[in-house]
Amino acid sequence: MWDDAMTSSGDSRGHRGRPNWSDIVFFLVLAGGAAYALLNYSADMDYYEKLILCGAVVVCSWLGWLWRPLRTLMIASGLSALFAIWLYSNGGGLGQGDITRADHVFFLKYLFSSQSAILWMCALFALAMICYWIGFFSDTAAWLGTALTWGAVYAGLTGMLVRWREGHLLGPGIGHVPVSNLYEVFVLFCLFTALFYLYYERRYATRALGGFVLMVISSAVVFLLWYSFTRDAYAIQPLVPALKSWWMKLHVPANFIGYSSFSLSAMVGFAYLIKEHGQTVSRAKLVPVFVLGAVLCAEPMVFGTKEVSMTWMLYFGLAAIVVAVILALRKPIAAKLPSLEILDDIMYRAIAVGFAFFTVATILGALWAADAWGTYWQWDPKETWALIVWLNYAAWLHMRLMKGLRGTMAAYWALGGLLVTSFAFLGVNMFLAGLHSYGSL
Repeated sequence: MWDDAMTSSGDSRGHRGRPNWSDIVFFLVLAGGAAYALLNYSADMDYYEKLILCGAVVVCSWLGWLWRPLRTLMIASGLSALFAIWLYSNGGGLGQGDITRADHVFFLKYLFSSQSAILWMCALFALAMICYWIGFFSDTAAWLGTALTWGAVYAGLTGMLVRWREGHLLGPGIGHVPVSNLYEVFVLFCLFTALFYLYYERRYATRALGGFVLMVISSAVVFLLWYSFTRDAYAIQPLVPALKSWWMKLHVPANFIGYSSFSLSAMVGFAYLIKEHGQTVSRAKLVPVFVLGAVLCAEPMVFGTKEVSMTWMLYFGLAAIVVAVILALRKPIAAKLPSLEILDDIMYRAIAVGFAFFTVATILGALWAADAWGTYWQWDPKETWALIVWLNYAAWLHMRLMKGLRGTMAAYWALGGLLVTSFAFLGVNMFLAGLHSYGSL
């Protein structure tokens, strides 16, 4: 079934052979870029950062072979970022640049500066969600949803690469890999979640899950925009001393691959419940689904501010209405969704991948803590809630593998797991001060 779905989605490499000439060329291009960085910026990198750079070449080459669209994305975003860097340098060398050019150079101001590109990402994700939902009644709209999602990922990745360069243009000691604060990791979360979804969309040859997954991405987009414009969070700031470590470059991405996978599994769990209750007449059976959906809708409002906010009250009201409409239209939606077996399989695979990366991230975090603070574990609130998240999904996988957990219970558990994950992601920053309070609200 896995290979059949892959073939029907246009990917004929169900069984991959040796890399072809294009894979070798892609590797050589990445290796050339890494060599250029090592030759020109070696003084700004320590031994471990050089190893990470070389390792990134291997990993990106492997991923590009594993999933060809990812290679196209990396090439397109890389070229766009280089174009933006060239514009900042006013046609000079890549090592030169003037950050103020973002205010008056057309392509920087409206397209390729980090803030412009990330705003485009936000708009495209919102449009993609709308198209995916219309896609339940129009195949053309569903296709457009996929195209817009790819466009959003391209814009977001370009924005992150350009932001990296912009930090260095602001002054010595300011530039850093853009994974250090709440604004940057929110963008990272959107990109990872979208990429995982696009992979499963192609793997299983279905676009019916797009509307569900884009809901959680769009919620993150709303929070990102609110956080950006009410707190000026988009401004690039120097790293605090504790974050000036090569550990950050490994720990944070691994952590957010886990968060993204868990969020995707939650929305697939929601889709599973819609599919299962597609023919249900009794409204009583839908009450738990609506209540859990409404609670999840309220989370951004709760984590957004300690005071009553009209923005988040409006968001909660609209989101709860959306959940209610989905439940009301469950019959035509369920008819378009993949089978319960496929939904269950995607949910399992997403949690398994997320758990693996989250485990690696937790180990890396412990090693980073030992390096920074002299101890592997201090029961800091962030550490404690990371452990709770890990235990939650460890229990889910244990129940599935050892006890055969399937179906309704697994879906409710995955959906409820988003509550735990969201609190670990945001709630701790809001309510529980600790050693990890770098992205406070």
